[in-house]
Amino acid sequence: MTSDPLAPLDLAFWNIESPEHPMHLGALGVFSAPSPTAAAHAADLLAARAAAVPGLRMRIRDAWRPSRLLRPLSFGGAAREPYRGFDPLDHVALHAPAADFQAVAGRLMQRPLDRARPPWEAHVLPGEDGASFAVLFKFHHALADGLRALMLAAAVMDPVDVPVARPRRPEEPRSGLLPDVRRLPGAVRGALSDVGRALDIGASVAVSGLGVRSTAALTAEPSGTRRTAGAVLDLDDIHRVRKRVGGTVNDVLIAVVAGALRRWLDERGDGCEGLAPRALIPVSKRRPRTAHPQGNRLSGYLIRLPVGQPDPLARLETVRTAMDRNKDAGPNRGAGAVALLADHVPALGHRLGGPLAAQAARLWFDILVTSVPLPSLGLRLGGHPLTAVYPYAPLARGQSLAVAVSTYRGSVHYGLVADAEAVPDLDRLAAALAAEVETLITACDG
Repeated sequence: MTSDPLAPLDLAFWNIESPEHPMHLGALGVFSAPSPTAAAHAADLLAARAAAVPGLRMRIRDAWRPSRLLRPLSFGGAAREPYRGFDPLDHVALHAPAADFQAVAGRLMQRPLDRARPPWEAHVLPGEDGASFAVLFKFHHALADGLRALMLAAAVMDPVDVPVARPRRPEEPRSGLLPDVRRLPGAVRGALSDVGRALDIGASVAVSGLGVRSTAALTAEPSGTRRTAGAVLDLDDIHRVRKRVGGTVNDVLIAVVAGALRRWLDERGDGCEGLAPRALIPVSKRRPRTAHPQGNRLSGYLIRLPVGQPDPLARLETVRTAMDRNKDAGPNRGAGAVALLADHVPALGHRLGGPLAAQAARLWFDILVTSVPLPSLGLRLGGHPLTAVYPYAPLARGQSLAVAVSTYRGSVHYGLVADAEAVPDLDRLAAALAAEVETLITACDG
């Protein structure tokens, strides 16, 4: 396996990281296991299987030379490369029994990954009840987006009989240092096209971002602490609402977040009338079931969550209309497309401008609401079934809350990550998600 230069967006995630804002994704999987040795056996399995997964052996190394003569601005980039000192025992840890998996997960999520080794970890948490155990996976966002992280985690689960997408044939390596002069006109046209696309995206981002203001309840100075929580909803209830009012399942799930935020803010005594925090909804540009190329292929939509709207059906209609408008415009336009600008920034610019980019996130959105796909068939580890899985997204600088959601075997799983000092009552927000679904069902039946 050879070195693989980081794509611009991967490089951006690598360089905006700080000790207070680690840029890793997470997923807490809970397994049913009525055996006192199940967790230890699971840890052994994870370590043994990780050794055989090439993507888990890759570290990220700074690259202080241009990759091609035609691209001198690649100076200062980074690349994935096989790590000769790889030892899976450095990445898989068995912990003491836990009474609350979420409490432990929060403390583990606040710890940055070791950047000198392949940037991932798996933490096995035995349950004090003796009937379950959990595994917390952490993957750096520069190593994988949500879909790629899912593929890497699935590679260490028990084998399942599913068709595997055939990877696309990699490009033939170019020999020599000097470019073929016949390619220069095309290269120039490509460079000009890149500039044009960057200006087009930048203009749409700037226009879409005019007049925005931060929502104080969702922003905070970083404390470096993390708290996690989760909620499990019945997918049939979501479909019930969708069939009554139209739209998509995703529209309903986003509206549930808006309603839960309203309920939570009311319970805290924070005024929410007129509030419409900006939510970034990431959009994957990766083809389904395609593992190549590695790294992130993301854009996004930006919508205003109608937290200040008291009518639950009106909230849902507002979300639906906003999402339809974004889809009509496409993922290459609008303020949510800011991630695409990373493709037009030279590598050294990412390295030098990383801290500024991290600070800028709060200027564009207040909360991240992302969906992480999961397979519909049941996953197992050591023969023990996965019964619940809570995805976690990283927190941008200056933001106190991020929401991720997955559907798995008839249930919807929300995973919440928050700054522990700014949001000490995260469990109340998790409970508000379930309450909001009941509110929507009542409104639909009324």
